[in-house]
Amino acid sequence: MKKALLLILVSYLILSCQKENKIANVEPAFYYWKSDSWNMSQKEDSVRKKQNIKKLYVKFFEVDYSDAMGNFPISKTQLYMYNLDSITIVPTVYIKNSVFLKSKRSSLDTLADNVNFLILKFYKEKFRDAKPLTEFQMDCDWTLKSKDNYFYFLKKLKSIAQKEISCTLRLYPYKYPEKMGVPPVDKATLMCYNLLNPLQNHSKNSILDIDELESYLDTPKSYPKHLDIALPIYSWMQVYKNEQFSNVIYTNNKAVKKLLKEIKPLWYSVTKDTVINETYLRIGDKVKFEEIDAKKIEEAIHLLKKYVKFDKNATVSLYHLDEQQLSNFTNEEISGFYSSFSK
Repeated sequence: MKKALLLILVSYLILSCQKENKIANVEPAFYYWKSDSWNMSQKEDSVRKKQNIKKLYVKFFEVDYSDAMGNFPISKTQLYMYNLDSITIVPTVYIKNSVFLKSKRSSLDTLADNVNFLILKFYKEKFRDAKPLTEFQMDCDWTLKSKDNYFYFLKKLKSIAQKEISCTLRLYPYKYPEKMGVPPVDKATLMCYNLLNPLQNHSKNSILDIDELESYLDTPKSYPKHLDIALPIYSWMQVYKNEQFSNVIYTNNKAVKKLLKEIKPLWYSVTKDTVINETYLRIGDKVKFEEIDAKKIEEAIHLLKKYVKFDKNATVSLYHLDEQQLSNFTNEEISGFYSSFSK
């Protein structure tokens, strides 16, 4: 019994003395994920400049699949940017998992060609005077069934584009690389948000639940690929009408809360008929309000530094550069999200 207690005590002391994994040189970045904006707002551009952001991951388009059309692009970016000699643009493409579940290898060859072609076309048209492209990022919630096709596509894209290829990495494949495989890319960005199904977990914040995050980071480890990090700075409202899910609204937290009455943690009732972002809310409609604050993000950073073994240089990205979402944080808080990884 005494030996067991001594072992527990020693283990506790070892863990408590464990050094955090810092990033010596943090490259701050933002994701820009809007498809309907022709340019950045003054607020967005101001924050970018104040934070000395030199890298932007811009969603260029998405790829969907249908039996009638096969693979096809949607949600193409409308953004135009000029005077970009000091900014690195990383074209990012979100590809639905169904693409890799349904496609044959021959169509994946064509997809790799088309993705490369569209990226280069949009870059030339919309991001004039920018530096030469060096990296493409692919974003896909790949699964065990789609893994082989997705990895094949990544290899094919690399050979065609002759660029650095990165991909997003969800927490499940991060924790279980032996089962899920390691994507054949130059580096990966660990996406530390959207940890739960928002429609199935009514009592937890699906954007970022700290206990859920720690369950994936419960053992210190070094991933086989270079890891960058992405953290959420967005909040959303899930609207329920007649107890049925209706839609999601992204909005200014402070303004909309004046119209809501809390009925239990995360859940609110609408107290006044109103229209928010083209959604008509009636008195009595229910809202699950999932928001992220600076304290929660700092908790996430602490866990990441505790469990993830970083390289000396890494990019830390915030998702995403949006005027309404930025209004929920001060410039000092945003700056702190980057600098905390080095402290």
